[in-house]
Amino acid sequence: MTTAADIMHRGARWIPAHETLDRAAQLMRQLDVGALPISDENERLCGILTDRDIVIGCVAMGHDPAEVTAGEMAKGTPRWVASDAGVDVVLEEMQGHQIRRLPVIEDKRLVGMISEADLAKHLTEEQLAGWAESVYARS
Repeated sequence: MTTAADIMHRGARWIPAHETLDRAAQLMRQLDVGALPISDENERLCGILTDRDIVIGCVAMGHDPAEVTAGEMAKGTPRWVASDAGVDVVLEEMQGHQIRRLPVIEDKRLVGMISEADLAKHLTEEQLAGWAESVYARS
């Protein structure tokens, strides 16, 4: 069985909730990613911050990204999957919540991220088409 650990991108990094959005943007540039999981003081997942969140939720609202923290942008219940979860569980989670990036957790710690690019590399065309249809479908 193919698992989340088999298809994830290893080396994902947290952004601590207390870090500012300008620092998050710098880390995104450094890592060449469009999203960062947000961690609380115990390095537990408390949200995900995207480059779009920074632009739409902060800059476009007239706020200073040097003053707003990643934790302030965290909304809702963060979604994640265990590293030993099967691909069917990964797809269920991403499709069911219409999300494009999914943190992978092992022993309560971040071990990777699954993105659209990871799915494209590892799924069949049929699986990928079903995922794209459900994630990109208008509500």
